[in-house]
Amino acid sequence: MALSGEYLDYVLEQLAALGSVRARRMFGGAGLYCDDLFFGIVSGDTLYLRADDLTRAHYTSRALEPFRPYPERPEVSMNYFAVPAEILEDASELTQWGRQSVAVAARAGAPGAPRTRRKRSRARRRGS
Repeated sequence: MALSGEYLDYVLEQLAALGSVRARRMFGGAGLYCDDLFFGIVSGDTLYLRADDLTRAHYTSRALEPFRPYPERPEVSMNYFAVPAEILEDASELTQWGRQSVAVAARAGAPGAPRTRRKRSRARRRGS
């Protein structure tokens, strides 16, 4: 389903309090980034926020649907869950949900996140 520019603009406006939020169009939708952390997806005029083992119950307890990128394969889903309209319409509440999803992305070392290089052991550097 195509993404409308008006909906994406509305989502970005509602999330403005998060800070540096930007959208990057991809595959008919948009990925949402905050400080280069990929934390949300907008697809088919639905906002999906990233979840992990620590936050998934926040969504599943409300019976919120996961993002399914392939309509022809409904068994395939991702760790992004739909945000209910009443949350989307309340910028303050949505900001809290957004912060939680940004934290998930940070914990996961999301693509685009600053990464620290691991020091290799001396033995490995010497070729031992």
